[in-house]
Amino acid sequence: MDKLKQANLYRSELIPVSGKLVERYNKCLVKLGFIETKLKTFSIDGIGWSPEIAEEKENNSYLNNGEANPHGIIISPLQKGKPVYLPFHTFDRDIMKFVFKIHGEKIKDITRDSAICLDFDQGIDAFYEPLDVLKYNNIAIHFHLIDNLDKIKDEQLKLVETFNRDNNFIDETIHKKLLDSAKSYGDLRNRDLNLHELQFTTDSFYTRAFGGVYILRDFITPIVVFEDEKWYKEAIKDTNYEVLIYHIQQPELMDKLRDHVIIEYDLEKVVKTKRYERIKKFEMAQYLNKPQHPIKDILNDPILYKSYLNKLDIESRKKVMSVERYLEKLETSNQFKIADIVDLKLFEALHQPHSSLDAKHQDLIWKLLVNVSAKDVLFWYWYDKEAFYSSFKTWDDSFKDWVIETISNNI
Repeated sequence: MDKLKQANLYRSELIPVSGKLVERYNKCLVKLGFIETKLKTFSIDGIGWSPEIAEEKENNSYLNNGEANPHGIIISPLQKGKPVYLPFHTFDRDIMKFVFKIHGEKIKDITRDSAICLDFDQGIDAFYEPLDVLKYNNIAIHFHLIDNLDKIKDEQLKLVETFNRDNNFIDETIHKKLLDSAKSYGDLRNRDLNLHELQFTTDSFYTRAFGGVYILRDFITPIVVFEDEKWYKEAIKDTNYEVLIYHIQQPELMDKLRDHVIIEYDLEKVVKTKRYERIKKFEMAQYLNKPQHPIKDILNDPILYKSYLNKLDIESRKKVMSVERYLEKLETSNQFKIADIVDLKLFEALHQPHSSLDAKHQDLIWKLLVNVSAKDVLFWYWYDKEAFYSSFKTWDDSFKDWVIETISNNI
C-alpha cells in the first residue's frame, strides 16, 4: 500500500486522533456498547470509523451492533465533508452530509469539550432473514452526548433556579454544587446542546449486510442482488416479497437490468472512450506472462503494446481484441452475435448506467457494474475501494505504477 499512500490514493483524508480526543472516542465506544480501544493514537473518517481500530479489533464493522444497528461517532467538526471510507450502506455519506448540514454549528460547539454518538435507527432490532433488508425505509438519527452533557446542563439550570429562589444564595451546599459542576463541565447554561432527532429516507442502496446486497426499488420492479451465494440461495426461498432476486454473477441479471432500462451499452461509441482504453489495457495486462519490459511501459508505449499483443497466444489475443473484431465483422454482416465473439466479462465491463438515471442512481449502478466485472481500474478505485485495495496488493509492481498513474491523471 506504500505506493498508494505516496500517491495520496490510500485513505489520505483521515483525521488524526490523540490525547483528549482518544478519551472522548472511548467514552463513545462504551456508551454504544463496545469495548474501548487500547490505541493511544489513531485516525478516523467522516463517520468516525478508524482503520487502525478495525485492525486492532479484527472487525471492519466494529461500530455496528449487529448488521441491523450501525453507529457513528463525531469527536471533531473536522469530520464535516470528510470521506466515509468503509460505509456500511451507500447512503452513509449522504446521512453524514445531512447531519452536518442541519446540526453543523451545534456540533462545532459541542465537540469543543465533548463527543457525539450517532445511532442510526431504521426500526429493525436485528436481521433474521436476508430479505429483511427490504424493511429499510425511514432512518431516525439519534444523538447522544458523552457524560450526558445535555442532562448536566439541565441540572445546572435547576441549581441556578434553586440558588435564585428565596435566600438560597447563602446556602453553601448549593454554592459547592454549582462550583463543582462548573469546574467539571464548564458553564453550560447558555450553550445549545440539543441535537434533535433527524429523519432520513432511503430509496435504492447497497448494504454490506448479508455479504453485500443491492436493493434497487426505484425502477419497474424491485430488484435485489446478492453478492454472497449462500444468502442468495436463502433469499429465493422467501415468497413473502414481490421482488426479483439475483446473484451478482448470474448472466440473467445483466439482461434484466437492460430490460428495465437501468443499464445500457453502445460498443461503437465506447471503443472511442478513455474508459475503453483503460479496460483494454487492464485486460491486456492479465495475459502478460513474465514480460521483458515493465508492464507500465508496455501499456503506455504503442509500439511495445503492439509487440506484446502479437506475442500472446491466439485465444488470449482474440479476447483482448474481441470488441474490435466484433465491430469489424459487423461491418460485413449483421449475422454475428456479441456472445460469439466478445468475451463475456469484457462485454459486461463495457456497460454503463442508463443515461435516463439521476446522478444518485448512476453512482449506485456504477458500483454494481464494477462488482459484476471489475476491469476499469479508475471506476474500481472510485466505487469499491476495499476490493480495489485487496487486488492491488497482488499486482506486479510495474502494473501498480500504471494503475496509480492512470488514477492520478483522472482525479
